[in-house]
Amino acid sequence: MPSKDKLNSIKNTIIEQTEALSNMINEMDNSILKAINLLNKRKGKIIITGLGKSGHIGRKISATLSSTGSTAIYINCSEASHGDLGMIEKNDVIIALSKSGETKEMIPLINYAKTYKNKLIAITAISNSFLSKNAHVSCLIPNIKESCPLNLAPTTSTTMMLVLGDAIAIELMKSKKFKKEDFKKNHPGGMLGKSLLAVENIMHIGKNIPLINISEKMSTALLKMTSNGFGCVGVVSNDNELQGIITDGDLRRNISKNFLKLPIKTVMTKKPLTINRQKSVMDALEIMNRKKITALFITETNSNKPLGILHIHDCLKIG
Repeated sequence: MPSKDKLNSIKNTIIEQTEALSNMINEMDNSILKAINLLNKRKGKIIITGLGKSGHIGRKISATLSSTGSTAIYINCSEASHGDLGMIEKNDVIIALSKSGETKEMIPLINYAKTYKNKLIAITAISNSFLSKNAHVSCLIPNIKESCPLNLAPTTSTTMMLVLGDAIAIELMKSKKFKKEDFKKNHPGGMLGKSLLAVENIMHIGKNIPLINISEKMSTALLKMTSNGFGCVGVVSNDNELQGIITDGDLRRNISKNFLKLPIKTVMTKKPLTINRQKSVMDALEIMNRKKITALFITETNSNKPLGILHIHDCLKIG
């Protein structure tokens, strides 16, 4: 197959999946709202179950739920009847994924839920399936052809399950008013976890903060700038309140014969941008990128006294 035909084939596969998601949106009814309500009212954890490709999707949904504040575990339904049913407790709510709704290995788990009165949410494509009939809420996905040219490998159906699972997790996240601070507790590792670190954890402090009194001359400010390597110097009053900042740009704009003798306050940029010490590294990086600056002074809430300084390189290094 020529390269152009291969590229078009790949695009068509993605288009098919996109169209499937559009169909799911158009066919969506209040069952998803009932499922969200059931999950919001639960007193236990969320149990996700599936088998094969649907099982892999279930694992991902379970991980997303747990990291966004909704405790969830995944149980492979083929293992459930070999002891894993014991992981299901009285107040747990079960979400079962099966396109056909007739997965034989899922039957013992469905019967267990009926016996012990666990609420069951089905995500399936067949409304009159065993799973759907025994569920308290059945969220139907369109029963359409898989992207697989043989119409055998779960592809389109698992994409819809994944997106629906993510939508459920996000709605629960909103209901819990889950914040960045909460996410940080559940995700301290990796680049994402590091980006959620508070700026106070990586800021430069003490003698490493480039500061100079507003009464000084530019000759002193220039020495301070070159010795600290931040490309700027903060200008403070006698009571250590941040009054302004002098950057490389300020130097270029004010260069003259008597430049070194100029009072600092005639050169500095007043009211420099600052960031609270409890804000995340991600927040700091967003500000620096948006404002096209390379450093931020760190302050306390309701105070303009510099506690530290953060350079854009500090943010990039932790990634």
